[in-house]
Amino acid sequence: MARATGTSLGPSQRVSWLRLIRTANVGPQTFRQLLNRNGSADAAIAALPSLAGRIGVGARIPSISEAEDEIAALEKLGGRLIASCEPDYPPLLTHISGAPPLLSVIGGERLDLHRTVAIVGARNASAAGQRMTQMLATDLGEHGYTVVSGLARGIDAAAHRASLTGGTVAVLAGGMDCIYPDENIPLARSIVEAGGMLVTEMPLGWQPRAQDFPRRNRLVSGLSLGVVVVEAAKRSGSLITARLALEQNRDVFAVPGSPLDPRAEGGNHLIQQGARLVTSAADILESLATADPARQSLLEPDWQPEPGESFADPDPTTDDRARLLEAMSLTPTPVDALIGATGLSVSAIQMLLLELDLAARIEWSSGQLVALRP
Repeated sequence: MARATGTSLGPSQRVSWLRLIRTANVGPQTFRQLLNRNGSADAAIAALPSLAGRIGVGARIPSISEAEDEIAALEKLGGRLIASCEPDYPPLLTHISGAPPLLSVIGGERLDLHRTVAIVGARNASAAGQRMTQMLATDLGEHGYTVVSGLARGIDAAAHRASLTGGTVAVLAGGMDCIYPDENIPLARSIVEAGGMLVTEMPLGWQPRAQDFPRRNRLVSGLSLGVVVVEAAKRSGSLITARLALEQNRDVFAVPGSPLDPRAEGGNHLIQQGARLVTSAADILESLATADPARQSLLEPDWQPEPGESFADPDPTTDDRARLLEAMSLTPTPVDALIGATGLSVSAIQMLLLELDLAARIEWSSGQLVALRP
């Protein structure tokens, strides 16, 4: 998938990108592979029925009018679609694995998205936890940092409220017209009115499901230089966000709490594992002061063929498919290891992984790793 280079899409290109990413089983990784292989979204759309037919699956591609209707409906809400190749795409997000090709965005035109910190935590936050969140968010905003969170109850909501003046980004798990929870709809309006941003990769009308929140969390961490966990149980979405931040080579911070409070268990565990202990915003600012905002030297790009790699090889055979499936497992495996184990060409591996992805038989993690679905 194209990285942010400052190239704006034309109206017809935007429609084609939207049609391709809204096609069933075409996620960010598959989108990128299709674009690399075919050269454009239009060409990828034209090639999809034949590719899907070879593996016995359908390819429900939204029509041009459906894509145009979604764009028009988003604009009616005051929003816009931003493509990953465009100059206003969030810069830190371009470096994560599986960055969304398109984001739906409302507001935030003047936010500094190079200097961002995520604050996340428990939905059933304590009064002390919310107070600490307010102090951190306010101080970070005064030092020029934009605060990112997930618009959930508790710590997320406290972080957004405290950073309305300094600038905040709310990442949604559902469509732009399906803000969850309902009680935070007024907060979402306040964020936009104050110059903040709402952002989601999900289509309009999409009601968030349980599995959509970890997907949302990778954007919360990906939009940020670092993630601060204020209160979190040992098994919680906030801990997932912290793990994703580590995979993305972002800094992780945690506020310590009483061992007697289950809401402190996750943060205390992170500190034991090496997260930076936070007692004030100064601890965060000190760590981020020496960080390279682009983080380019730290971040591993998504897997792709080498420049100039030819796709003129014959289509993979049934034996090739069997060889790849035998080499794969439920454990995430580097693509390079699969190439070495099977002896297949890069072109053949890419083609086979495309087929398996369209058939919903594999899942990607950390860009270079792929596993069979259970």
